[in-house]
Amino acid sequence: MKSFKQSPTRLATHMLILCSTILVSTSFVVGEIVATQIDPAILTLVRFLLAALILGTVLFVRKELSFSQSLFWRSSVISGCLVIFFWSMFLALRYTTALHTSVIFALTPLFSAIYTLVIFRDKFSVTRFLVLIYGGVGALWVIFRGEWSLATTFCWNRGDLIFLGGCAAMGLYAPLIKIVQRRESTQLMTFWILVTGSIWLLLFSGPKLMSFQWGMVSLSCWWWTVYLAIFCTVITFYLVQLSVPRLGPVQVTAYGYLYPALVVIIDLIRGSGLPDSSVFPGIVIVVSAMFFLARES
Repeated sequence: MKSFKQSPTRLATHMLILCSTILVSTSFVVGEIVATQIDPAILTLVRFLLAALILGTVLFVRKELSFSQSLFWRSSVISGCLVIFFWSMFLALRYTTALHTSVIFALTPLFSAIYTLVIFRDKFSVTRFLVLIYGGVGALWVIFRGEWSLATTFCWNRGDLIFLGGCAAMGLYAPLIKIVQRRESTQLMTFWILVTGSIWLLLFSGPKLMSFQWGMVSLSCWWWTVYLAIFCTVITFYLVQLSVPRLGPVQVTAYGYLYPALVVIIDLIRGSGLPDSSVFPGIVIVVSAMFFLARES
């Protein structure tokens, strides 16, 4: 993974974060494949550990692996946001539905925008705020498949409130990168985020590791886990950390609006067929919002 000698242009950075978004969207599909064989918390832990091992090996061979207490604690803060998000998602799904969590997740870019406004006193135009809401409406359109009657019957429950807290933590992820990342390379900080994230996950899922039947997991499932570790963890974390200083937390987080539309496209490629035509206006809304934010940058 070659580091950039110079900062990439804004257009190139948008392409990088778009690639990251596409990779993350594939993790939803892969997650469905492996979810029946591996507990989600254990899967996340294995994913982080494997990703840390791969990236750590690369850094060691290149003699770029180093440690400092400051870097460790700063990485722990960032990885804590990720772990709180994953943990709250798993806990929330005991009390709520996947539909509810997908709706609440659409609020994450707004959380990030609020944090950026408060922490950095960033100039935040009314136009950008309206575009974020516009993109959120498009994401909700895809989630509800144009049936807004489902939105009117949306009732908050215990699981929804738990996941809302998780999304609030996830919204803080991108702004924190801008605060805590210093002169260390993006690859090195990504490695320590993975390491400290694994430590957090061990604290949450430790008891399950002893009782989990590892031998029942198929070989294909492990290959998919390797895919998640390399493409949906190491590469995506790296690209996000590279993009935030250049584009800002709001633009980077707003790409999350594309997830529902990208999952629809992936399902089409897999042979699931075209979704209902009522979904397409939402896809158009989301894509146009992303283009506007890219142009504003």
